[in-house]
Amino acid sequence: MTAAALGAWIVFEDEAGFSMTPPSRGTWAPRARTPTVQMRGWTRCRVTLAGMCCYKPGARSRLFYKLHVHSRRPAKGERRSYDWRDFRWLLVYAHGRLGAPIILIWDNLNTHRTKGMRDFIEATDWLTVYHLPAYTPELNPVEGIWSALRRTAHANTAFTTPEDLVRSLRTGLKKIQYRSHIIDGCLAATGLRP
Repeated sequence: MTAAALGAWIVFEDEAGFSMTPPSRGTWAPRARTPTVQMRGWTRCRVTLAGMCCYKPGARSRLFYKLHVHSRRPAKGERRSYDWRDFRWLLVYAHGRLGAPIILIWDNLNTHRTKGMRDFIEATDWLTVYHLPAYTPELNPVEGIWSALRRTAHANTAFTTPEDLVRSLRTGLKKIQYRSHIIDGCLAATGLRP
């Protein structure tokens, strides 16, 4: 049975981390004067994003995400990444917004294969899950979203506080959400079709 026959959305999921030290893009400086960026001591702050690109023939492509800010010095026992409950929340949220069954395609991250996640998938009738082959990020369109975000909202910016980083990421993601042709382009770049 195909996704079109089920009336289902094809959803790709991936995670990425962003730090206070941005990637450098092309820049200009006078000869023999290397440009430098002074940073405060906030360089250890990290933001983790989990994102979902959602495709359905005849419908506008959608992007959903969940953002988590990690403190500079996490307390003992504090998580440094998402656990299966975070992914469950994101899936339930996306299902509620899409209003149709979901065919989920994601990588083999250990959190995706935990007992809690497997139990949730088995108990959910609106969710079908497929795993991407190992070491194939080029097949996941969400990687294109992360790349676009790093090239635009995150590049060549010296963030003064973690809140500035979060604001920049949210603004960049909102711009992508309202431009579905960018989300479509990320799928086209993989060579896959919905």
